[in-house]
This record gives sequence, C-alpha cells and structure tokens, in this order.
Amino acid sequence: MSLKVLTVDDSKTIRMVVKRAFKDYDVELHEAENGVEGLALASKIKPDLIVLDITMPVMNGIEMLEKLKAEASLKDIPVIMLTAESGKDNVMKIVKMGVNDYMVKPFKGDQLIERVEKIVKLQPSSGDGAGEGGAAKYFALDQDVQLLNVPDKVGRPVVVEIENLLAAKMKEMVGAGVKKLILNLGKNSQTNMSLIKLIVLVAQRCQSSGVSFRVTGQQSLGDELKGFQETSAIPFDASIDQAKAAMA
Repeated sequence: MSLKVLTVDDSKTIRMVVKRAFKDYDVELHEAENGVEGLALASKIKPDLIVLDITMPVMNGIEMLEKLKAEASLKDIPVIMLTAESGKDNVMKIVKMGVNDYMVKPFKGDQLIERVEKIVKLQPSSGDGAGEGGAAKYFALDQDVQLLNVPDKVGRPVVVEIENLLAAKMKEMVGAGVKKLILNLGKNSQTNMSLIKLIVLVAQRCQSSGVSFRVTGQQSLGDELKGFQETSAIPFDASIDQAKAAMA
C-alpha cells in the first residue's frame, strides 16, 4: 500500500519541490493550499505524514497543528513543519508544539527525504523490488559468480530496492553454492553518497554471508573510491574478467 503524504503550503513552488522529492518512491501525494483545506483533507484521507508550512492564509500551520493535536483520530500523524525563520525562539516554539521535525525554507528535495526517512519507511516506486522481476534488473549469474549490475544513476530508491532484494539473494546464492559476488559499476562515471552507501552495504552483506566480494568499473571511479575512508580498502578491478581472475 502506498504511503499517503499530505503537503500543506500556499506556495506552488514548495509543493512542487515536495512532489519532486517523492517522485521515485511509492507515495500517494495530496496537496492543500491552507490549513482549512489541509485539515479537511487530513480528516478524509488520514495521511501517514504531513508536511506543513507555518505561514499561510485562511488558517496558518500553527492553527492547523493545534487542531490536529486536538483531534483523537489525527493527533498521532507525524508532522514535518516548514518555516522561513531559523531563529532559536521560532524553532523552540515549533518543537514544543509536538512536531516530529522541521525544515527551514528554502530546502532541497533530498534534504526533505532525509528527514522523512527518520520518521516513516519509504519504498521505491517500482513496487516489484521483492519479486523476481525486481531481482532480474540487478542480478545476473555468470558461471560461478553473481553479478550485481548497478544502473548509471544511483539514488536512495536504488539503494533501498537493492537492500530489499539482497537478503533473499544472498540466501539463494549460499544455498546454491555461489560464493563470489562482483558489484559492477561499469555504468557509473562518478561517486555520490548513495553509491558509497550501496558499496558498503553490499560489502557488509557479503562478509557476513562468507561471500567473496569485488567491485568493477572505470579506473577513474576506482581512484575516487580509494579517497573515501569507507571504500578505500575494498578491492577494485577495471573489468569483470579481471575481478573473476582475482577471485579464482
């Protein structure tokens, strides 16, 4: 079932930022322009999360929050409050009202997702991550070596999807006697934090399962990975054939 998120903000631009932030996730997004509309929509759909602006016409965010907290069926809905003011007094006022988190505008979509992930669990929008179709997007068996092929763009949805697939795939590999895995980054030209997290995740899962692990990709990418403490010691090869030879 899709996660229901309600964003309440009179700014169309901010609502668009929120919408784009969730585009890669299995989220049913609802929008309202003020507290009156937001409260009515919250009562109707019972969202899993509300992203609520403070300064709005008709009914502002603080008034809407007070009404949410006073309603038994709505008071436990997590709320992330948006504010244009970063002053200590303003922040303390928001925190005391019982919000789960707050963000100072302007903000980027990935910053919002970071806050959201601390409150609710997000799933990739593909919806097939747990099935064989999802696994086939990433995993391919090459003789006695399991390849994990990573797409050219790696963000949180890709990391989450692979993480959801990995436990079952590891169990399947060990059961079939496959003890080697190559993380193929051939399509990736540069690193980002999501890619680093993915490499570390796969390395840890392989280690705990007794599976040999190597990474392949462009040499320039390998040089970048050597510069990160988390990935500096992970074995890297310029090709799959080189990695297979090293694991023989």
